[in-house]
Amino acid sequence: MEWINGLLFGSGIGHSILLIAVVVFIGILLGKVKVAGISLGMTWILFVGIILSHFGMRMDAQALHFLKEFGLILFVFSVGLQVGPGFFSSFKKGGMTLNLLATMVVVLGVITTYVVYKITNLDAIIMVGILSGAVTNTPGLGAAQQAYFDMTGNEGSQIAMGYAVAYPLGVVGIILAIILIRYIFRIRLDKEAEEVESKAGEKASHATHVSILVKNPGLFGKEIREVAGLMNKKFVISRVLNKNGDLEVATSNTRLQEDDRLFVIVAKQDVEAIVAFLGMQIEMNQSDWDQIDENMVSRRILITRSEINGKTLGQLHLRGGFGVNVTRVNRAGVDLVASPALELQMGDRVTVVGPEKNIANVEKRLGNSLRRLREPNLVPIFLGIALGIVLGSIPFIFPGIPQPVKLGLAGGPLIIAILISRFGPHFKLVTYTTMSANLMLREIGISLFLACVGLDAGTGFVDTVVNGGYAWIGYGFIITFVPLMIVGLIARLVYKVNYFTLMGLIAGSTTDPPALAYANSVAGNDMPAVGYATVYPLTMFLRVLTAQMLILMLL
Repeated sequence: MEWINGLLFGSGIGHSILLIAVVVFIGILLGKVKVAGISLGMTWILFVGIILSHFGMRMDAQALHFLKEFGLILFVFSVGLQVGPGFFSSFKKGGMTLNLLATMVVVLGVITTYVVYKITNLDAIIMVGILSGAVTNTPGLGAAQQAYFDMTGNEGSQIAMGYAVAYPLGVVGIILAIILIRYIFRIRLDKEAEEVESKAGEKASHATHVSILVKNPGLFGKEIREVAGLMNKKFVISRVLNKNGDLEVATSNTRLQEDDRLFVIVAKQDVEAIVAFLGMQIEMNQSDWDQIDENMVSRRILITRSEINGKTLGQLHLRGGFGVNVTRVNRAGVDLVASPALELQMGDRVTVVGPEKNIANVEKRLGNSLRRLREPNLVPIFLGIALGIVLGSIPFIFPGIPQPVKLGLAGGPLIIAILISRFGPHFKLVTYTTMSANLMLREIGISLFLACVGLDAGTGFVDTVVNGGYAWIGYGFIITFVPLMIVGLIARLVYKVNYFTLMGLIAGSTTDPPALAYANSVAGNDMPAVGYATVYPLTMFLRVLTAQMLILMLL
């Protein structure tokens, strides 16, 4: 039986891998258990690691440090790839307000932490750990530990202990803030849902179709390219049915005549303007158009050829070269108006209208091969990680801080991932990653990180809690609850943020997946997820930065 004892309590590669696997396995199983509809999820991995470490199961320090940092990099990079495409657009209109409110949550959390630190005279590194646990921000914990390691050469297990003690009630505090705001303002979910639905048509990028009878005398005899230049609106004329009953695919050279019937793809908010400009709306849906000419078909084609990535629709010359018309582009479940300036990306689905034989040629041009999408694109992942580490290692000097601040192994890869996923197609870089592949990388990364943090923090954890560490729970709850309530009240009273988006804001400003899961279950729509995704990247960056700055300022 000595070999079993050596495998569990010994050293070496086999011991380290086995220990990590056991911790992750048990933690994931426990994460599926819900109490009152709430689960700690992946965080159970942290607690299992602490428990096993408490009973003497330890792994090699160098292996632990490597796996912890590598797991953190995988996690934040995968998150960046996922949210990157919509990150910059989120700053328009309401997105700017939400990010401002999320920034207030972060700043108030730091101020509250500093006040508690001054009152209690608790060790600074423990206080930073409590802050990261209170706002359930694992990359912040990683950034704080790295900053402390760079300064002292010590892993800073006290930071992880502070995190682990504060985390459970942090999750509860976030959800409690969501519930309390609902009751303070006496919010009725059905009424809130009606208001959200009434504003749903205001999304500029969403496309719809409409049939129009040409009645504007100023357009008679004009080519479609001329007509498009007269309106500062995005719309595509897909098909034209003239008075004689002849149906044709609209091209830029097609001339409009009186009483022509047009099938138009247009942004939802521009429908009335386009109808008034062209003539009058008529009752003809897409099936009616399809029945007029059986040779004319409409088909969605998947872009899977890497050379198409980053090109605009205008550069492909599909109308002139293939005799077909692209009416819309579906990206991540959203239909976009197929304007000539729209840049295409791997994984886009384009709706093409034209004769069937012509569409077959377009399929060859665009790819339309699911097999190609399933092939992993590892170049942007490893290139991004390399660039992220370089960026994270660059020192930034701030006045009043004795040592330079680095974005670290959490902030650097996160920012690079956001930039690559958004701007990669401009440089012909294929950044498409299937959702399942992205999720796999993310879950493996966070599992490795939490397991290593738990195994590192387990030594002396129980003694710490018993000998006064239980007070840390209260400190963490204050840091969690006070900023969220202040900002929640401001968001509702001043900015009139709807409750569903506010739930996403609260969950996103604390980067808390369990709170998001609770919000989604209450809302019954995707508004909390949208709010969460809008503030998540900026919040993550600020959490990582402030954790490091606190370490440097307080030590």
